[in-house]
Amino acid sequence: MEQLLQQIEQLKQEMNAATGSDSDAAEQFRIKYLGTKGIIKGLMGEMKNIPNDQKKNFGQVMNDLKQLAEEKWESLKGAAADAGASAGVDFDWTLPGAPVNVGGRHPISIVRNQIVSIFKRLGFAVAEGPEIEDDWHNFTALNMPENHTARDMQDTFYILQNPDWVLRTHTSSVQARVMEKQKPPIRIICPGRVYRNETISARAHCFFHQVEGLYIDEHVSFADLKQTLYFFVQEMFGKDVKIRFRPSYFPFTEPSAEMDISCTVCGGKGCSLCKHTGWVEILGCGMVHPKMLDNFGIDSSKYTGFAFGMGMERICQLKYRVNDLRLYSQNDVRFLDQFTGGV
Repeated sequence: MEQLLQQIEQLKQEMNAATGSDSDAAEQFRIKYLGTKGIIKGLMGEMKNIPNDQKKNFGQVMNDLKQLAEEKWESLKGAAADAGASAGVDFDWTLPGAPVNVGGRHPISIVRNQIVSIFKRLGFAVAEGPEIEDDWHNFTALNMPENHTARDMQDTFYILQNPDWVLRTHTSSVQARVMEKQKPPIRIICPGRVYRNETISARAHCFFHQVEGLYIDEHVSFADLKQTLYFFVQEMFGKDVKIRFRPSYFPFTEPSAEMDISCTVCGGKGCSLCKHTGWVEILGCGMVHPKMLDNFGIDSSKYTGFAFGMGMERICQLKYRVNDLRLYSQNDVRFLDQFTGGV
């Protein structure tokens, strides 16, 4: 017991003599005396060897020692903090602050907002729908019944089967839901994300973004479709861009067409982007198939309409000359920083 008391007195003298003006010295003091493997923890373990009639007195001595160590540790921490504060007195507060990084919209969001703004000026409302769809809204209601060859054009992600639930392959399913609940006149655009089971490459991805449009009313003609899309192209790409229509096939429109614009890179002279043809395809379109109108109880003898659909990535590629679809979803700051100034 006497030997332990002498050791404790020596420790008190060491603690009182400890000095230091930085955080490292304070931390070393804590580890040496108050740490889980420190001196005080070790002395506490000697309690089992103290006679029972002296345990109370020894416990009081150890509590005093621990309290002294904690007070000294707080003192050393305070000295370190004061030293750090005094060292910063010479700081020039008139210096400019550190620059703050300003974020920006994603290029797809920029293009989406531009497309929505253009069609809103023509009276189109924005409609949205679920990304997980049933077979009826995604295929059958759009004149693609079971075993229809048009389904082979789309590699589909199936969530459930019998009944079939899929990740929507196009935003045409939104058109179906609108026609289900709303009677003509209908004038909407449907922007959103769609999914196809494709191998990811510079030209293809398992998900991408579409904007589809639908206009149904009395006396709607193909001429209305052409003028609507012509206005869109001029507003998006400039007044000098030319357009052309080529016959095509889509199960939900008849007649159907694909629309090309003169290449925005070479001006129609021919380059690698347009494969030296001078033209770039940007969308598919056509007059709404009468059977599709009948599926939703819309009188096809009274109403006609047109529909169109385009990929936002394709529009973005033409506006900003992005040559790899994977860049849109890789979150590479070096790529995204190029659009910081975008609205």
